[in-house]
Amino acid sequence: MLDMNTEDILIENEKLKAENIELKHQLETYSKPQRSYYERNKEFVNQKAKDRMKKISQENPDKLKEINRKAYLKRKEKLSVNQNENI
Repeated sequence: MLDMNTEDILIENEKLKAENIELKHQLETYSKPQRSYYERNKEFVNQKAKDRMKKISQENPDKLKEINRKAYLKRKEKLSVNQNENI
């Protein structure tokens, strides 16, 4: 690595940039369809989630309490982390 001159480093840098662009493009092809699905069907997905929560609350209220408690603890943890970062 120490024996490389600046020209070799620049050439390697260009190769890595091209590879990075190619990998970003490949990643885009896998992540975009999911994102566009949720953007198109936002109301449908939200309605399904509400129905699922309503079903859980009717069948097993203890499970719903557990889910809400986990969500509360996670929000509390995020808030404390953000406050610690700001200090």
